[in-house]
Amino acid sequence: MAEKKKMSLEEAMARLEGIVAELENEKLPLEKSLKLYEEGVKLASRCAEELEAAKRKIQILQQGADGQIEVVDVPEGTFSEEN
Repeated sequence: MAEKKKMSLEEAMARLEGIVAELENEKLPLEKSLKLYEEGVKLASRCAEELEAAKRKIQILQQGADGQIEVVDVPEGTFSEEN
């Protein structure tokens, strides 16, 4: 069996946008709408996880007292929606 290529974040987001557009079509049968909705929920969750992981990987460059540049990890939650 051939392995499915994992979608990039950008591809997943584009697919999610396509699903939203399809779901906005009022003529879709209920069965297809439910399948699209389920796929959309899975994609949205995956995208959110990837974005949160990317936020945690971001590092800030700070200049120390000695003039040297040091790499400092961004604390978790720094980029949360509440900020």
